[in-house]
Amino acid sequence: MDLPLLILTPRTWAVAALSDPMALLNDHFHLEKKAATSALDMMGRWQGDVVPIRWFNLMSAIAKDETDHMKLIAKLISKRHGTCSKMHANPYAGALRRLVRKGTATQELMDRLLVSALIELRSCERFQLLAEVAQDVELQKLYVGLWASERGHYLQFFDAASWVMPPSVVADRWATMLEEESVIIQSQLPGPRIHSWVGD
Repeated sequence: MDLPLLILTPRTWAVAALSDPMALLNDHFHLEKKAATSALDMMGRWQGDVVPIRWFNLMSAIAKDETDHMKLIAKLISKRHGTCSKMHANPYAGALRRLVRKGTATQELMDRLLVSALIELRSCERFQLLAEVAQDVELQKLYVGLWASERGHYLQFFDAASWVMPPSVVADRWATMLEEESVIIQSQLPGPRIHSWVGD
């Protein structure tokens, strides 16, 4: 798996996360919901009077994918007689979003795209681990199926950042954000969440 993360998640994380599969599914449901709304929000953030059709096409396609994933997970939760919590917090994503610099519109948009790419990148890595460790065939199938989609979204967001800023600027900012992400992910508390970290 060729992913440019600076810190890789140990397999022990996946074992611990899968110890409470319903809580993990609930967390995952909310992440997909947030990802869908984020893509729709991003659709309106293009700067300039003329918006490329490819921008609308990309963001609407990602929003549809994430909505489909949310429905898939909701169906699985319902099948297992579980429920979804009304409130949900993701400290990992919140910390990454604080990296977005305000001010210059195109710079802010680039940062938002790169933060989205980082979240998809880390999720991709986590789904790979969960698929490898899961003994539950249904969960294993879920994570195998979502891995390729998350990897595709990561690459699409990263590529789109070069639509709004020069590739050299994107590459420099990406390197900085990868370093920040490695610190943020390791600061997360353990638990059955997609973006938690390992316990002591």
